[in-house]
Amino acid sequence: MSSKRRVTNSLPRAIKAIRDVRALSQEDFSLVSSRTYMSTVERGLKSPTLGKLEQIASVMQIHPLTLLVLTYASSASPNAAAEMFDIVQRDVEQLWPRERKV
Repeated sequence: MSSKRRVTNSLPRAIKAIRDVRALSQEDFSLVSSRTYMSTVERGLKSPTLGKLEQIASVMQIHPLTLLVLTYASSASPNAAAEMFDIVQRDVEQLWPRERKV
């Protein structure tokens, strides 16, 4: 299975899993989207924008990165989240130095 397909399938599963853990119904997202929209996202028929992911995460009371980590970690090893954090931290340090030269 390609990486793109894995992520495309994992995002809907991550959203549904978090919604289930938080005991949220699709109707609980009515301030940010319709039940129909949430259903199509959870079935993988629509891909939310970053802005919409932020709104969905807000309703779930999680950071949007948590949703992305669970999306990418769901098809990897049990230590995937810790490994991803290490990679992300290294990338950020390389791309956004602490002391920026002006």
